[in-house]
Amino acid sequence: MQVSVEAGEGLERKLTVQVPAETVELEVNNRLNSLKSTVKIDGFRPGKVPLRVIKQKYSGSVLNEVAGDLMQKTFREALIQEKLNPAGDPKIQAQDLVLGQIMEYTATFEVYPEVELSPVAELSIEKLEASVEDADVENMINVLRKQKMDWEEVDRASADEDRMILDFVGTVDGVEFDGGAAKDLPMILGRGQMIPGFEDHLRGLKASEETVFKVTFPEEYAAKDLAGKEAEFSVTVVKVEAPKLPEVDEAFAKAFGVESGDTDQFKSEIKANMQRELAKRLQTALKENILTALVDANPIVVPTAIIKQEATALQKQAESQSPGSALSVDGFNDDAKRRVQLGMLLAEVAKVSELKVDEDMVKARIEEMAKDYDDADEFIRYYTSNQEMLRGIETMVMEDVVVDWLVEQATVNVNKSDFDAVMTPVLGK
Repeated sequence: MQVSVEAGEGLERKLTVQVPAETVELEVNNRLNSLKSTVKIDGFRPGKVPLRVIKQKYSGSVLNEVAGDLMQKTFREALIQEKLNPAGDPKIQAQDLVLGQIMEYTATFEVYPEVELSPVAELSIEKLEASVEDADVENMINVLRKQKMDWEEVDRASADEDRMILDFVGTVDGVEFDGGAAKDLPMILGRGQMIPGFEDHLRGLKASEETVFKVTFPEEYAAKDLAGKEAEFSVTVVKVEAPKLPEVDEAFAKAFGVESGDTDQFKSEIKANMQRELAKRLQTALKENILTALVDANPIVVPTAIIKQEATALQKQAESQSPGSALSVDGFNDDAKRRVQLGMLLAEVAKVSELKVDEDMVKARIEEMAKDYDDADEFIRYYTSNQEMLRGIETMVMEDVVVDWLVEQATVNVNKSDFDAVMTPVLGK
């Protein structure tokens, strides 16, 4: 067998393989001979069919089988011989095979790149530090109070965050338009629930007061027959209601799962939960920073075939989360490329630093994840009995092990922060 390799653009390689005619002919003859005891041909007793007859009838199909099998076998041998690690399936082009002639084919494919890590000690990353203070706990409790907020009627002028109950009729050119009238419509002042300018005319009004004003519908308004047109509204304020926050008492604590109703226990649980979420966010931010630094310090070309596979997987995942959506796979290429880069770099870090993951580490991660679920025991049973899920957890743990090792080796710049600043991207404040 003769093998030659031609380097193409980037990671592309073109492998040309030539198999001697004698090898092909020997394999064809061996297979034809093996057919003598099994084939049945009219006019001949079983096992007595002459080889020339078998060749005449089966040489074509046997030659095709031999070509396919030899192609697979010699391709694997050629990869080993040339020390090539293909990424994705090859594109095979083969010449027509004629018995007695050399068998030749070419295989074009991409290879995985050689990864040479830059010095880890030269990585510089930012590490945020923050804690949960008493004021943060009070702010969170106020957020929870607003979730249980009620309304009480007041006899005063309306202000932002008041709820107004309105009756109104809207007209364009003196004609009431579809959807332009409402009775007892609740509207929280200052929230921008109505078209621009509408709420400005209601601020400061009391119950039973009436007003008439004009506003213009936005040019991009959904109802095209109203877009850009001036409308006149006649509005009556039915009542004005102020927000009423509940007291932090026994009933309030019970409403959030503290069966004893003890408010101190409630606050302690709120703080503990905030500390867990803050720790997760700080670890996530640190992980993002170290992974970004790792990719930036080690720019590697990755196989387009693997990027396409990863992009397709991301596309299917996104579509499964939004049934009925039709998303372009090209929109996932950038994320896919980064994921492939990170996978290769993290694998290389784990290899050169000889990092391992054991069962106790995987078990601890599952138990930590289970804390976020009502039935923690069922969650643990499900993950520990599912091999695919376990492999996913092992991958997550290995990533964290590698990240922790990288942080230990890199130059870390600590920046002090606070709960709100760290959690804003998560809580959407």
